[in-house]
Amino acid sequence: MTLDGKAARLKSTLRWLWQANQLDFFPLRKHLRGYSLGAARGDFTAAFNVALLAFPQGMAYALIAGLPIQYGIYGSAVAALAGAFFAGSRFITLGPTNATAVTFASAMAALSIVDGEMRAAMLPLLLLMIGLFLVVGAYMRVASVIQYISRTVVTGYITAASLLIIVGQSKNALGITFSPEERERATTFFEKLIITVRHLPDLHVESATLSIMTAVLYLLLNKKFRTLPNVAITMVTVSAIAVGLSALSANESLAGSFFARNWDASDIHWLHKIDASNWPVTVPAFDFDAIAQLANVALAIALLCVLEGTSIGKSLAARSGEKLDGNQEILAIGAANIACGFFGGMPASGSLTRSQLSWSSGGRTPVASLINGLMVVGSAFLLGPLIHYIPQSVLAVLVIFIGLGLFNRHAIKIVTKATRSDAAVFYTTCIAGLLIPLDTAIYLGAGLSIVLFLRKAATPELAEYGFTDGGELAELENPKQRRNAEISIVHVEGDLFFGAAEIFDEQMRRVCEQPNLKIVVLKMRNARHLDATSAMAIEELVGYMNERDRTLILSECRDACMRTLTESGVLEVLNEKNVFRDNHSNATLSTAMALGRAQEILGDQEIDIKIYVNPNKRKKVGEE
Repeated sequence: MTLDGKAARLKSTLRWLWQANQLDFFPLRKHLRGYSLGAARGDFTAAFNVALLAFPQGMAYALIAGLPIQYGIYGSAVAALAGAFFAGSRFITLGPTNATAVTFASAMAALSIVDGEMRAAMLPLLLLMIGLFLVVGAYMRVASVIQYISRTVVTGYITAASLLIIVGQSKNALGITFSPEERERATTFFEKLIITVRHLPDLHVESATLSIMTAVLYLLLNKKFRTLPNVAITMVTVSAIAVGLSALSANESLAGSFFARNWDASDIHWLHKIDASNWPVTVPAFDFDAIAQLANVALAIALLCVLEGTSIGKSLAARSGEKLDGNQEILAIGAANIACGFFGGMPASGSLTRSQLSWSSGGRTPVASLINGLMVVGSAFLLGPLIHYIPQSVLAVLVIFIGLGLFNRHAIKIVTKATRSDAAVFYTTCIAGLLIPLDTAIYLGAGLSIVLFLRKAATPELAEYGFTDGGELAELENPKQRRNAEISIVHVEGDLFFGAAEIFDEQMRRVCEQPNLKIVVLKMRNARHLDATSAMAIEELVGYMNERDRTLILSECRDACMRTLTESGVLEVLNEKNVFRDNHSNATLSTAMALGRAQEILGDQEIDIKIYVNPNKRKKVGEE
């Protein structure tokens, strides 16, 4: 083939790849078109609130990752700025997170890279690799595939990460210093715990005192003033006290002599100040040995970013009655990590706390993230020189509280009680995260989850039901028999577990789109393998319908279904009056009772039946 022929073939291939692309590389223009003053006001308020949280959180996550503090602050700014240009929605606020920070720290410890500067030197290439994995994944539309990794894996992983954060920061809170040999050895939860306990007699009294003050103040503020930026307030207040006590101990006055005898500030570890005027701009160095060394870590963090970011976005989008383009958000996360690689950041993903805060504060568009990033940049220049007045023990205690906040007792209860498979995946992922590096643990949990999925994979079918001319309840074979209605009866057929939960959720939301629909009755007789993820989906569906003044009723629930609903606590959310057991001797009695409950809820209104049919079911009927 001639050179011109090869060039033409390459051009044709590139054109095909571009035409196959369904991503938008500048979705921000859609939000700027017709941008209103009301939207600007909401975005600014949300950005201000998030920036107040992002600045101290960035420092905390850098401490978790074992990096110099500025990498967390720079990462918070760069990820928010870069992500805003590629995000398709307002729901995900990007930046460093607990999960990505502790995964990075665990992986670096496993590679015997314990020094902060050495870790920082590895960052640009690692971040570029993470970003490229995510961008390619977005192009390949992995969002539709990732649903086959259950939320149980994420719950187990996050639980292990929280324990690692708590034990990892205990030494900083107590003013304990590990030797270089101990730092290299402390790569897992139990090793860190054992070494920390051995050093308890060596704790630094002044650092421990500041830690106690921090804990007491933070708990008081969280109890009385939950809406305030309590992390920032606590950090500033206790740091001011520490500086004041240190100044008094150095004073030669009578009071100073008292503090000099009782307060030794010389061994307090203070954070290093930040000079934002030296904000780094780095081109990642391509080293094939380093690429081979970091590939496993980069892929694990990329997978975690997808799981973490899309789950947060879908949850908030569902609460808003909107739909999230998961692949577009994955592209935004990838772009944010690539930008962090060039501009001094650290691994970034969708932050649960910041995303929730931005949404609840009235953020209307991704412009909120853009403003937030600019505010963090300004804060880095203004407040950077003051950071060296913050004791490391104060920040460590706040990080421990952040770690404690990761414990989701409600989710843990569901995944451990729903089914044996969920419990096995949860405990395997969690225990593995405590015994081996986290990046390996997430592969183990995801692998086990997929294996269990393949054993019982299926897609739930939704079949039409309605009343015949004779007044009997029966499956309708002709979709044209559907009428406008107040009630929809949905017959769930097939496996209803984590691999099918998202499909089920989307189908049910389409059922609920009809404006005159008041009640949905789910016939659960043939629904099999109801697990934690599906229980959560039903719980979220109840909340979604309640917000729209609609009611969900379950009928023909068999023993296994009732056991999962009861042990997971979802039965209480549904209300026991709205759940009817299956009657083996009378196939339609349970649903008839459910319709009686529907009539009770609707009062004297005339009841019509809304019919919904799964497209696959409709096709089969047409073929028959």
